Amino acid sequence: MIRVFIGFDTREPVAFSVLAHSIQARASAPVSIAPLMLTQLKPDFSREVHPLQSTEFSFSRFLVPQLCAFEGWSLFTDCDMLMLDDIARLWALRDDRYAVMVVKHDHKPNETVKFLGAPQTPYEKKNWSSVMLFNNALCRKLTVDYVNAASGLDLHQFKWLPGDDLIGGLPPRWNHLVGYDALSSDVSLVHYTIGGPYFAKYADCEHAGAWFKEREAMLHAGERK
Repeated sequence: MIRVFIGFDTREPVAFSVLAHSIQARASAPVSIAPLMLTQLKPDFSREVHPLQSTEFSFSRFLVPQLCAFEGWSLFTDCDMLMLDDIARLWALRDDRYAVMVVKHDHKPNETVKFLGAPQTPYEKKNWSSVMLFNNALCRKLTVDYVNAASGLDLHQFKWLPGDDLIGGLPPRWNHLVGYDALSSDVSLVHYTIGGPYFAKYADCEHAGAWFKEREAMLHAGERK
Protein backbone atom coordinates (compact mmCIF):
# COMPACT_ATOMS: atom_id res chain seq x y z
CA MET A 1 0.00 0.00 0.00
CA ILE A 2 1.30 3.44 -0.97
CA ARG A 3 0.56 5.75 1.95
CA VAL A 4 -0.03 9.37 0.94
CA PHE A 5 -0.76 12.38 3.13
CA ILE A 6 -1.88 15.61 1.47
CA GLY A 7 -1.86 18.98 3.19
CA PHE A 8 -5.40 20.32 3.62
CA ASP A 9 -6.29 24.01 3.78
CA THR A 10 -9.90 25.13 4.33
CA ARG A 11 -9.36 27.93 1.79
CA GLU A 12 -8.74 25.51 -1.07
CA PRO A 13 -10.51 22.17 -0.48
CA VAL A 14 -10.96 21.69 -4.22
CA ALA A 15 -7.17 21.50 -4.55
CA PHE A 16 -7.03 18.47 -2.25
CA SER A 17 -9.86 16.70 -4.07
CA VAL A 18 -8.48 17.21 -7.58
CA LEU A 19 -4.96 16.16 -6.53
CA ALA A 20 -6.29 13.03 -4.82
CA HIS A 21 -8.29 12.15 -7.93
CA SER A 22 -5.27 12.69 -10.19
CA ILE A 23 -3.21 10.33 -8.03
CA GLN A 24 -5.80 7.55 -7.89
CA ALA A 25 -6.68 7.80 -11.58
CA ARG A 26 -3.10 7.03 -12.66
CA ALA A 27 -1.93 4.69 -9.90
CA SER A 28 -0.97 1.12 -10.83
CA ALA A 29 -0.88 0.01 -7.17
CA PRO A 30 -3.22 0.48 -4.18
CA VAL A 31 -3.00 3.97 -2.69
CA SER A 32 -4.25 5.22 0.68
CA ILE A 33 -4.74 9.01 0.78
CA ALA A 34 -5.34 11.01 3.97
CA PRO A 35 -5.84 14.77 4.30
CA LEU A 36 -3.85 16.53 7.01
CA MET A 37 -6.78 18.46 8.51
CA LEU A 38 -6.12 20.50 11.63
CA THR A 39 -9.52 19.57 13.06
CA GLN A 40 -8.45 15.91 13.01
CA LEU A 41 -5.04 16.53 14.61
CA LYS A 42 -6.22 18.38 17.71
CA PRO A 43 -5.79 18.48 20.65
CA ASP A 44 -2.35 16.84 20.38
CA PHE A 45 -1.20 19.20 17.65
CA SER A 46 -1.57 22.54 19.39
CA ARG A 47 0.94 24.74 17.60
CA GLU A 48 -0.28 28.33 17.23
CA VAL A 49 -0.52 29.89 13.77
CA HIS A 50 2.65 31.81 12.87
CA PRO A 51 2.35 35.20 11.09
CA LEU A 52 4.52 33.91 8.21
CA GLN A 53 2.60 30.64 7.88
CA SER A 54 1.11 30.54 4.38
CA THR A 55 -0.96 27.34 4.70
CA GLU A 56 -2.74 25.46 7.48
CA PHE A 57 -0.40 22.51 6.92
CA SER A 58 2.88 24.45 7.03
CA PHE A 59 3.98 22.48 10.10
CA SER A 60 1.52 19.59 10.44
CA ARG A 61 3.25 17.91 7.47
CA PHE A 62 6.04 16.89 9.81
CA LEU A 63 3.63 14.74 11.85
CA VAL A 64 3.40 12.18 9.04
CA PRO A 65 6.05 9.79 10.45
CA GLN A 66 4.32 9.70 13.84
CA LEU A 67 0.92 9.20 12.17
CA CYS A 68 2.51 6.10 10.61
CA ALA A 69 3.80 4.94 14.03
CA PHE A 70 7.33 5.52 12.68
CA GLU A 71 6.98 2.42 10.50
CA GLY A 72 7.53 1.89 6.78
CA TRP A 73 7.51 4.67 4.22
CA SER A 74 5.02 7.45 3.51
CA LEU A 75 4.64 10.35 1.12
CA PHE A 76 3.62 13.93 1.91
CA THR A 77 2.63 16.48 -0.73
CA ASP A 78 1.24 19.99 -0.64
CA CYS A 79 -2.33 20.21 -1.92
CA ASP A 80 -1.62 22.73 -4.70
CA MET A 81 -0.39 20.02 -7.05
CA LEU A 82 -1.51 17.78 -9.90
CA MET A 83 -0.26 14.26 -10.57
CA LEU A 84 0.38 13.51 -14.25
CA ASP A 85 2.14 10.18 -13.76
CA ASP A 86 1.84 6.87 -11.95
CA ILE A 87 2.64 7.48 -8.27
CA ALA A 88 4.08 3.96 -8.13
CA ARG A 89 7.02 5.29 -10.14
CA LEU A 90 7.75 7.82 -7.39
CA TRP A 91 7.22 5.21 -4.68
CA ALA A 92 9.77 2.96 -6.39
CA LEU A 93 12.49 5.57 -5.76
CA ARG A 94 12.55 4.89 -2.00
CA ASP A 95 16.09 4.34 -0.78
CA ASP A 96 16.67 3.00 2.73
CA ARG A 97 19.93 4.93 3.01
CA TYR A 98 17.93 8.11 3.56
CA ALA A 99 15.54 9.40 6.22
CA VAL A 100 13.71 11.65 3.76
CA MET A 101 13.81 12.15 -0.01
CA VAL A 102 12.96 15.42 -1.75
CA VAL A 103 13.50 17.41 -4.92
CA LYS A 104 16.43 19.65 -3.99
CA HIS A 105 15.34 22.93 -5.54
CA ASP A 106 17.54 26.01 -5.61
CA HIS A 107 14.44 28.15 -5.23
CA LYS A 108 14.83 31.89 -4.63
CA PRO A 109 11.46 33.62 -5.14
CA ASN A 110 11.47 37.31 -5.98
CA GLU A 111 7.88 38.10 -4.99
CA THR A 112 6.87 38.79 -1.38
CA VAL A 113 3.21 37.71 -1.66
CA LYS A 114 1.54 34.65 -3.21
CA PHE A 115 -2.04 33.31 -3.30
CA LEU A 116 -4.70 35.09 -1.20
CA GLY A 117 -2.10 37.49 0.16
CA ALA A 118 -0.07 34.72 1.78
CA PRO A 119 3.50 35.79 2.57
CA GLN A 120 6.33 34.48 0.39
CA THR A 121 9.29 33.81 2.67
CA PRO A 122 12.69 32.94 1.16
CA TYR A 123 14.95 30.54 3.05
CA GLU A 124 17.53 27.84 2.37
CA LYS A 125 15.98 24.58 1.09
CA LYS A 126 12.84 26.46 0.03
CA ASN A 127 10.14 24.05 -1.24
CA TRP A 128 12.14 20.94 -0.38
CA SER A 129 9.46 20.01 2.15
CA SER A 130 6.54 20.34 -0.30
CA VAL A 131 7.08 16.74 -1.47
CA MET A 132 8.69 14.38 1.04
CA LEU A 133 9.19 10.64 0.94
CA PHE A 134 9.60 9.75 4.61
CA ASN A 135 11.53 6.70 5.80
CA ASN A 136 9.49 6.86 8.98
CA ALA A 137 11.72 4.81 11.27
CA LEU A 138 14.57 7.29 10.71
CA CYS A 139 12.37 10.29 11.55
CA ARG A 140 11.67 9.51 15.19
CA LYS A 141 12.59 13.00 16.33
CA LEU A 142 9.40 14.25 14.68
CA THR A 143 7.10 13.64 17.63
CA VAL A 144 4.08 15.85 18.07
CA ASP A 145 5.80 17.54 21.01
CA TYR A 146 8.81 18.39 18.85
CA VAL A 147 6.70 19.64 15.94
CA ASN A 148 4.65 21.78 18.33
CA ALA A 149 7.77 23.49 19.66
CA ALA A 150 10.43 23.54 16.92
CA SER A 151 11.07 26.65 14.86
CA GLY A 152 9.84 26.80 11.29
CA LEU A 153 13.37 26.84 9.94
CA ASP A 154 14.39 23.86 12.07
CA LEU A 155 11.56 21.89 10.51
CA HIS A 156 11.72 23.03 6.89
CA GLN A 157 15.52 23.00 6.74
CA PHE A 158 15.60 19.45 8.13
CA LYS A 159 17.65 20.38 11.18
CA TRP A 160 15.89 17.53 12.99
CA LEU A 161 18.22 15.18 11.12
CA PRO A 162 21.81 14.50 12.24
CA GLY A 163 23.06 15.72 8.85
CA ASP A 164 22.11 16.56 5.27
CA ASP A 165 23.60 13.25 4.13
CA LEU A 166 20.33 11.67 5.26
CA ILE A 167 18.38 13.74 2.69
CA GLY A 168 18.09 11.89 -0.59
CA GLY A 169 17.40 13.55 -3.93
CA LEU A 170 14.41 12.99 -6.23
CA PRO A 171 14.29 13.89 -9.95
CA PRO A 172 12.93 17.43 -10.54
CA ARG A 173 9.98 16.03 -12.52
CA TRP A 174 8.40 15.03 -9.18
CA ASN A 175 8.04 18.63 -7.98
CA HIS A 176 7.83 20.98 -10.98
CA LEU A 177 7.49 24.56 -9.73
CA VAL A 178 5.08 26.44 -11.98
CA GLY A 179 6.33 29.95 -12.66
CA TYR A 180 9.90 29.12 -11.67
CA ASP A 181 11.10 25.99 -13.43
CA ALA A 182 11.58 26.06 -17.20
CA LEU A 183 8.44 25.31 -19.20
CA SER A 184 8.19 21.60 -19.84
CA SER A 185 5.70 18.93 -20.85
CA ASP A 186 7.95 16.25 -19.34
CA VAL A 187 6.56 16.64 -15.82
CA SER A 188 5.21 14.04 -13.40
CA LEU A 189 3.97 16.21 -10.50
CA VAL A 190 2.95 19.83 -11.11
CA HIS A 191 3.27 22.27 -8.19
CA TYR A 192 1.27 25.49 -8.46
CA THR A 193 3.29 27.01 -5.65
CA ILE A 194 2.42 30.69 -6.30
CA GLY A 195 -1.29 29.92 -6.73
CA GLY A 196 -3.41 27.22 -8.33
CA PRO A 197 -5.72 27.66 -11.32
CA TYR A 198 -8.70 27.40 -8.93
CA PHE A 199 -7.89 31.03 -8.03
CA ALA A 200 -9.01 33.49 -10.73
CA LYS A 201 -5.64 35.27 -10.71
CA TYR A 202 -3.83 32.08 -11.76
CA ALA A 203 -6.48 30.53 -14.05
CA ASP A 204 -4.16 30.79 -17.08
CA CYS A 205 -0.95 29.55 -15.47
CA GLU A 206 1.22 26.76 -16.87
CA HIS A 207 -0.58 23.37 -16.77
CA ALA A 208 -3.87 25.09 -15.84
CA GLY A 209 -5.64 23.27 -18.67
CA ALA A 210 -4.60 19.91 -17.25
CA TRP A 211 -5.95 20.88 -13.83
CA PHE A 212 -9.36 21.92 -15.21
CA LYS A 213 -9.53 18.71 -17.26
CA GLU A 214 -8.83 16.70 -14.10
CA ARG A 215 -11.52 18.55 -12.18
CA GLU A 216 -14.07 17.76 -14.88
CA ALA A 217 -13.09 14.10 -14.83
CA MET A 218 -13.50 14.04 -11.05
CA LEU A 219 -16.98 15.60 -11.25
CA HIS A 220 -18.25 13.17 -13.90
CA ALA A 221 -21.18 10.96 -12.98
CA GLY A 222 -23.09 8.60 -15.26
CA GLU A 223 -22.04 6.47 -18.19
CA ARG A 224 -18.38 5.49 -18.39
CA LYS A 225 -16.43 7.77 -20.70
